[in-house]
Amino acid sequence: MIIRKRNNDEPLPMKLLLLADPSEEIVREYASRGECFIAELYEEVVGVYVLLPTRPGTIELVNVAVPEELHGRGIGKQLVMDAITKAKNKGFKTIEVGTGNSGVGQLALYQKCGFRITGVDLDFFIKHYDEEIFENGIQCRDMVRMAMDIS
Repeated sequence: MIIRKRNNDEPLPMKLLLLADPSEEIVREYASRGECFIAELYEEVVGVYVLLPTRPGTIELVNVAVPEELHGRGIGKQLVMDAITKAKNKGFKTIEVGTGNSGVGQLALYQKCGFRITGVDLDFFIKHYDEEIFENGIQCRDMVRMAMDIS
């Protein structure tokens, strides 16, 4: 698998990005400010993530997505670890990620990769998304904030 930076002239892999964030408007907004990385296996797109600088010394991993039929193969973990490496190589001291309270698999993945919970934005998904989001039979209401020191 290779992970490469998306070329500015190539379209965003929107179908894949929308698996991790259901708002096309929000995805387009942060993708325009950040860097999108695409994972390919045998010239097929198998994953994507976006890194977004937020404040001095800090970058946020704002979207990690793998097609559902490829879950459980370690692709997500490779994407997260690649993002951590790229952030560190760019000189950032902290990498952050936020995920929904209902994303049980995502919460486990980020903690396995070394992230620690730093806070919760109550009702984030209620305030910022027009439609209700459900995952694992749980309403996604709160943003669980996580971070890792990479200095």
